[in-house]
Amino acid sequence: MKPSEKKFVQLYTGNGKGKTTAAIGLAVRAAGHGMKTYIGQFMKGQIYGELTALRNHPFITIEQYGDTKCIRKEDVTQKHMDQARQGLFKAQDAMLSGKYDILVLDEINVAVWFGLISVDDVIDFLSKRPDNLEVILTGRNAPAALIAAADLVTEMKEVKHYYTQGILARDGIER
Repeated sequence: MKPSEKKFVQLYTGNGKGKTTAAIGLAVRAAGHGMKTYIGQFMKGQIYGELTALRNHPFITIEQYGDTKCIRKEDVTQKHMDQARQGLFKAQDAMLSGKYDILVLDEINVAVWFGLISVDDVIDFLSKRPDNLEVILTGRNAPAALIAAADLVTEMKEVKHYYTQGILARDGIER
């Protein structure tokens, strides 16, 4: 079987660790083949290790659309909704620019679950995807409509995690 030239929509969801990590790993692998990736991170404004490492990478562009603090679903404000909507517009500009081979919408599923963006807006976004662009959607609680729209769906399942023992995110490992 030959490698396909067709591009797909991939979705990484579930309650387990590794969705963003998998998407970034894919971007790094693609960069090794000279492919360019745009990563739009929804609901994120913190400095993570991968941002520092990849900030000046010639084949990977990362933009964040969020505050420097994590938010809970019950604390969503109009500002958060505006940031997410602006992020989707920026990601659409990147998608349609012709500069990228891969586009990652990191934590887009959570943004939909929190009500920051409607699932219809994301479906509309995907309907504009050029045929030569691979799209990766990440985040827990993926809505059924996005699962249906994806060509590949991976569910990361937490079996055991030290977070339940009070261990917080560690530099270089979780952030």
